[in-house]
Amino acid sequence: MSGQGRYTQVRGQPIRIIGPIEYAETIAEGRGIRERARLVKAYGHWRWRKCKGSATIELDGWIGRVELHWYEAHGGGRFEFKIKRFVE
Repeated sequence: MSGQGRYTQVRGQPIRIIGPIEYAETIAEGRGIRERARLVKAYGHWRWRKCKGSATIELDGWIGRVELHWYEAHGGGRFEFKIKRFVE
């Protein structure tokens, strides 16, 4: 693998996000997040948001577009990426 992209894990499996996450939008925030208590316990008190967007990833040699969901903490970064569907 080349040095480009950001590495993260999805369900324990390493993936590489190639390029930017596009069409990112917030789908829930604050008390609207069902997993908020677990997130606070695991990562701390932040202003939590659940977001979704589209990105190109590399997964076990396969490169393609997927829809990603993740939790984002204001000032803390992105946590717990999930692949929701394969677009291409």
